[in-house]
Amino acid sequence: FSEHINKLSGIGATAVAVRLAADLDGLSGVILPGGESTTFRKLASAYGLIDPLREFGKLHAVWGTCAGAIALAKHIGSEDPILGLMDITIERNAFGRQVDSFEINLDIPALSTADLDSHRPFHGVFIRSPMIQKTGPGVEILARLPDEKIVAARQQRWLATCFHPELVDDDRLYHLFLNMINAS
Repeated sequence: FSEHINKLSGIGATAVAVRLAADLDGLSGVILPGGESTTFRKLASAYGLIDPLREFGKLHAVWGTCAGAIALAKHIGSEDPILGLMDITIERNAFGRQVDSFEINLDIPALSTADLDSHRPFHGVFIRSPMIQKTGPGVEILARLPDEKIVAARQQRWLATCFHPELVDDDRLYHLFLNMINAS
């Protein structure tokens, strides 16, 4: 999560690490970082964060990156959802193992607004990444791979990216998230 904090600080936003439910007090949005979704589930449960994060997400912006996108999803294959906020069905490790990780330029039209800069592609870094298999009503697909697999989406105040935007020198998705916070 330190990479996300650095990115947000770099664009002038105040960012703090959330480790306990009390850390959510006064926040306007939360980024659920990448990592291992099973570990996220176990730690969030052990520290009593599942319900507070779910309740926070009903009122505030939440962005899940990679494993964080899994945490946001209402459907995770045969597993129970973690937060179950966003109406997406997601597949864990959809592209294979660590050795199958890859990078690719993505077309994300939502980043092509006047305040978010040009029509240049966003460089996506996929490390043991999930894939969004299906979206429900009200979910806007933001990015697909050339084979049409969905790798970014938003719904109301929730944003899911199946890649790691914190690992590239491009802060446009962070600006998009701040815009979502300000709109909610």
